[in-house]
Amino acid sequence: MKRYTIGLFTTLLLSFLIVETAIAQKPDLAGNWSGKIKLPTGELEIIFKITQNDGKYEAKMDVPKQGASDLPVGDVLVIDDSVSIAVPVILGNYSGHFSSPDSVSGKWKQSGMTFDVNLVRIDEVAPLLRPQTPEPPFPYLSEEVEYINPESGLKLAGTITIPKDVDACPAVVMITGSGAQNRDENIFGHKPFAVIADFLTQNGITVLRVDDRGVGDSEGNVSTSTSLDFADDVLAGVNFLKKRKEIDPRKIGLIGHSEGGLIAPLVATKSHNIAFIVMLAGPGTAGEQILYEQAALIAKAAGLPDYSVEQNKRSQQRIFEVVKSEPDTAKAREKLREAITQGMYTGMNEDMKKAIDAQISSVNSNWFRYFLTYDPKPTLAKVKCPVLALNGSKDLQVQVSNLEAIIKAVNSGNNMNVDTVRFANHNHLFQNCETGAVAEYAQIEETIDPEVLTVIKDWILEQTSAK
Repeated sequence: MKRYTIGLFTTLLLSFLIVETAIAQKPDLAGNWSGKIKLPTGELEIIFKITQNDGKYEAKMDVPKQGASDLPVGDVLVIDDSVSIAVPVILGNYSGHFSSPDSVSGKWKQSGMTFDVNLVRIDEVAPLLRPQTPEPPFPYLSEEVEYINPESGLKLAGTITIPKDVDACPAVVMITGSGAQNRDENIFGHKPFAVIADFLTQNGITVLRVDDRGVGDSEGNVSTSTSLDFADDVLAGVNFLKKRKEIDPRKIGLIGHSEGGLIAPLVATKSHNIAFIVMLAGPGTAGEQILYEQAALIAKAAGLPDYSVEQNKRSQQRIFEVVKSEPDTAKAREKLREAITQGMYTGMNEDMKKAIDAQISSVNSNWFRYFLTYDPKPTLAKVKCPVLALNGSKDLQVQVSNLEAIIKAVNSGNNMNVDTVRFANHNHLFQNCETGAVAEYAQIEETIDPEVLTVIKDWILEQTSAK
């Protein structure tokens, strides 16, 4: 689940910021600069891409191992031989001095931690290889669309891809995982929803994929919304598809990834017009349990000892107890500062306070409060349409054991039309992987295993062929 785990729940705005600053003629900071942060789990490369135009710097930052590119940079200062680069979006700052025209010695500070990092000038930044990402021209119709969610009044924007020369075809609405996601569900340089849409559309299935609230061209705010609000957005998408002449309104289904797999059943219980749902690593147990399991598995994969895993769980429990017991967000913020820092907040420096407050802002949000306490089983018991649930056995974010919980919950409502598939070598993104660790996501060129795509396609066509 993307927002509250390492890398997956973290949503980074990939934007471009022009920085105005007085720059000395020499030394020249323009160019690509690479440095390595030494962590217990290995080295993490950071790259600053800096250009100079009319005495002004334009700066962006990449973290290739995490699949992050073009992160917005704040102030870039060069005074004599000293260099300062601020990256407020991740609470980071680099400061150092030129040791030669092509090298800078300095320190990277982030979230109260300091690392020695020396930057060296490099000629080029190697692009991320994502061979499955579809490129135009497409062998199908692709149209930018907008529609209104009548419940919220918000405009939602997305892309619909329609097979050529096909009437009354089946269709799906894609539902992203947690965090502020665009219509392609961009993550670590991958565009899984674009890949899924391309494959399904080439096989006769219309696909609607949509920017989340407040992302791209959609209106609203993800952080102040809950899964219930997103369910209304999805239902608006279903109603939009029902008006398209190319689509059979009896054959409209849902595909949800991660939290999207939680939202799909909610939508299916709101409307009798949902023909099927596909849950990609969707949860079958309560959010609190998912988060405990997720944190422990990711920590172990990162090499942390058992005592650290248990210590982290106790910290989670303190945080979750505050969120569950204090409905007033202002009071909860003060209690969370106390719980997280164990009374040391007032004595911390500003960088550490910013890091703590950023964490608090996430867990004190409407979205997190809802997710933490939501149990999907009662909703799954009300789902009457066919269900396909897929999971990777190496998924560290939503364990494969959730498949059993999903089957049991759906069957408890006398719906026996539920199929599950376990993929033995797959992670949360359904990539073939080694360990399932989040750090692998960006390093793997494959966006999604073609076998997974085929399973989804065959199952949807089977469900809709008799309608």
